[in-house]
Formats: sequence, structure tokens, C-alpha cells
Amino acid sequence: MTPTPPANMPPPPAEPPSAENVAQAAAARPWQHSALLALAAVALVLGVAWAVARSQSPYPFYGSVVNRAEPALAFSGTDGYGQPWTLQPQGRQTLLFFGFTHCPDICPLTLKYLGEMRDRMTPEERAQVQVVFVSVDPDRDSPERIREYVEYFGEGTGVHIPEPKLAQVAQAYGVAYGRVPVEGPLKYQINHTTATYLIDASGYTRVMWDYTQLPNVDRILRDVRYVMNHPREPQAGGAPRPALFAAAQVGALAVVTP
Repeated sequence: MTPTPPANMPPPPAEPPSAENVAQAAAARPWQHSALLALAAVALVLGVAWAVARSQSPYPFYGSVVNRAEPALAFSGTDGYGQPWTLQPQGRQTLLFFGFTHCPDICPLTLKYLGEMRDRMTPEERAQVQVVFVSVDPDRDSPERIREYVEYFGEGTGVHIPEPKLAQVAQAYGVAYGRVPVEGPLKYQINHTTATYLIDASGYTRVMWDYTQLPNVDRILRDVRYVMNHPREPQAGGAPRPALFAAAQVGALAVVTP
């Protein structure tokens, strides 16, 4: 006769699941469930990134936001008529680009896109925006040549700055450039950063766009219009402008090889 166990005796421990049972349970789980979990994780990461970006700028800029405490000090050079020229906001937006007149593609297309953007502005808006092209090839690009090159694509100012001052200004903006030997009559081309900088009417660098963004002219125009209507207020106390931009604060963008 089999003895009857006490009524209060705990049940025997369950056997641990086998590897086969675990595999079957995982296989039975709908793949949609895993996909939803993955999408939720991605959405969380993107949401945090968006929140951080919005905390730095309430407006969703298409370009990269430049948050600097100090305004951009004007630099000097020679314009296309051989006259001294100094970058001064004077109540206008400045679209600043560094390039050279023998550039095979990036420079002419950049000036073309900036020209298209200005064409879509009202006459009142165009009066508040200037395009400035600084040559990174001062040995070959004379002031007159730079002027003819810029004006071929529309209204703008070409600026010639000799070395070593050019290197100081370029470094201050995070612009990299250098000669690359080539075969043929040109003997060399220039590798250079493709950024275009937007300086507002108060003299602060607000946004920069890479060349790859410029074909989207309408989005560039929206950025410009926002900055046009929302210039930064000068710092309290009228802090003196630095001699140059802090080069470490704006890293060089992609360098182009012709």
C-alpha cells in the first residue's frame, strides 16, 4: 500500500526547460513582436536626439547650427575692383563660401545654387543678403578674375586675401585647403572644404551647410529667412569681438578632390 503524502507537503520542483523547449518557444513568438521592439528602441533614440537638437535651437534648421558666444569678426581683403574690402554685416545676412576659380564642379555649382536661392527671394529680401566668395588660390586668382567668376553666376562679392593671412582666416572658419599636383596646363588643383556659412545681420555665424545640401534650395531659403527674421541679440556689455573665430569650434567638413 502506497503511503499518502501529508496534505501540506509542497509539490515537487518543476523540471528546468530543455533547450528544445526554449527554441520552440522562441520560434512561436511572432516576428512582428521583435520588430516592434526594435522600432520602439530606434524611435526612442531618435526622439532623444531630436530633443537635444531642439533644446539647442527651437527651429528645425536644415543646415548645421553654429552656437558661438562670440560674434564673427570682420576680415579684410581686396575686392574685384582692387579696393580694400572688409566683411561687415551692416544689417545684412552674409552667405560666405571659400573656393577657387579653377574649381571643376563644387565652386561653380555652389554659386549657382546660392544664385537660385536669391532669385526666389523678394526684392526686399535680396537687399538684405550678400554672397561673399573668398579665393583659396590667391596666386592664380586675381581680384579681377574672382569678380568676373562670381558675377557670372549672379550678384556677389569676390575677395582676394594673400597668404599667410588667408590661412589664418580659413583656419578660423574651420576651412581646410591645399594644393594637389595634376597633369596638364593647370599644374595643380585645390582640395578644399565645401561649407557655406550664414552670418546674420548682428554678425553671428548661425548655420553652415555642406555642398551636398545646397541642391535643396527651398530648404536653404527657409533657413535664411528664419535667421533673417531672428537675428541674435548682441551680448550684454558689448563684449569686444575676437581677432578671429575660434578654429576649434567649427571643424572642417568634407574635403573635395577634383
